[in-house]
Amino acid sequence: MKPFLSRCTLLVLALLALGAAPLRAQREKLPLEDLEVVEKKWPDAKRTYTGLRYVILKKAEKETPDASPVPGMIVKVLYKGMLLNGKVFDQATDPAQPLKTRLGRGDLIDGWEEALQRMHRGEKWLLIVPPEMGYGATGKPPLIPRRATLVFEMELLDFERK
Repeated sequence: MKPFLSRCTLLVLALLALGAAPLRAQREKLPLEDLEVVEKKWPDAKRTYTGLRYVILKKAEKETPDASPVPGMIVKVLYKGMLLNGKVFDQATDPAQPLKTRLGRGDLIDGWEEALQRMHRGEKWLLIVPPEMGYGATGKPPLIPRRATLVFEMELLDFERK
């Protein structure tokens, strides 16, 4: 019985050493030079398992179970999109004309899809999007360069099913 237990113990330890460690480790998604800027400017930013970072600038007045949108819903959002150096590349800041788009249809960058499903109605976030959750290696010339870390101030005004 003892040899079996020791073989099982060795097998479990080997599996943990080979498999479990990479599952727990999170690869940093921001380029090193961008990471230094982000950690200096927004040291309290929370980080999700995907590498998305955010700071809640304005909390929702009341949080209810249905206070966050899900794929298929139309969201109304105010936002200002910037490069890490602060240069604005796009915005919709007029409450009378917010961006209206449907979640889960592939129209939004991955960083927005994730953030909007975490946000509550009425919240305003500062969102820091790593390149692979934004426009990636190709960027969106001429406004967004290749491998750009993006920063958004975004407010979820409302959402609805259609």
